[in-house]
Formats: sequence, structure tokens, C-alpha cells
Amino acid sequence: MRGRDVRLIDQNNEQVGIVTFETAIARAQQVGLDLVLVPSKADPPVTRIMDFGKYQFEEAKRAREAKKNLVQPKLKEIKLRPVIDENDLNTKLKHAREFLLHGDKVRLLLQFRGREMSHQEIGMTIMNRFIQELADIAKQDSPVRQERKTFSTSLTVKPEARAAAKKEAAAKDTANTTTENADENA
Repeated sequence: MRGRDVRLIDQNNEQVGIVTFETAIARAQQVGLDLVLVPSKADPPVTRIMDFGKYQFEEAKRAREAKKNLVQPKLKEIKLRPVIDENDLNTKLKHAREFLLHGDKVRLLLQFRGREMSHQEIGMTIMNRFIQELADIAKQDSPVRQERKTFSTSLTVKPEARAAAKKEAAAKDTANTTTENADENA
């Protein structure tokens, strides 16, 4: 870069104009900051006077915040048996609903033991009932597959159900905040 002309932007984001590279370095050293080459295909190259360490720190902080706000869907497994009791089934349905509304995927596993394999229709009835109970918020990703003594399928939340759940949660938060404020003022 020595001897080349560069377009210089100073620490206040003001265009200085086209100056030699040596002049740009001298101005950066004069104010105690770094001279950074801005990635672009401009001719002449664009340089900026800035505190590069501070810039890197702020970029890393923004990336961490963006990552924190990003929900990574997880795969949650729910295991069923063909002899499951009604209350146990309802509890598992409730958990599956919570997982789906949180944005996670749910994999249903229906496991048979011993002689239970001779009555696969009971297992399919339970699996279909489970899927039907969650049909309002979830869609089935794959058909029910049988692998040895296990039936499995996976469910994901419907986008409109997830949006409605977020809206409802926001409304609850607003109502809770309003109630707390009213209690404090009383």
C-alpha cells in the first residue's frame, strides 16, 4: 500500500478525501487510533480511522446478543407404551404441547415389549390419537415408521400456532406487569 492514494474517513465518520497512505497513517497516529482498510472494491481503497479493538469487541457483543435471541430448536423425545394409562397419556400430551410451543421438535417413540408385538393395532391407535390431539398446533414430519419393536414419528409446530403462542405469552406478560404495577401503587 505504500505510496498509494486512499480515500480517508476520519474518526467522526466524515470524508477527508483522497490522501496518500503515509498521510492517512500519520493522521491516525496523531489521534491515537488505528487505520483500518474497509473491505470494498473501490478504487482508491477506502480507509477509516477508528479504535479497532473497541470495534471488534462491539461486533463480538452484537454477535453474542443475536445468538442469544436465536432459538435453537431441540429434538425432544416422548416415549409411549401400548399399555399406557389415560392420565399418563394426558401428561405426555401436555409436555409435548409445551415442547412444540417452545419451538422444539418432538419425536414420538412407541415401544413394544414381548407379546405386545402381537397387538400392533393397539399401539397404532395410541400413536394416531396422540397425533390427532396435537393436530391443532403440530404437523407430522414423517409417516409412522416401524423399526423392530418401536414405532416412531416426528412432529413440528405449525408456524401460525407458534406465532399465536408468542402473542399470547406477550399478552400475559403485559397483564402481569400491569397487575404488579397496580399492586405497587395501592
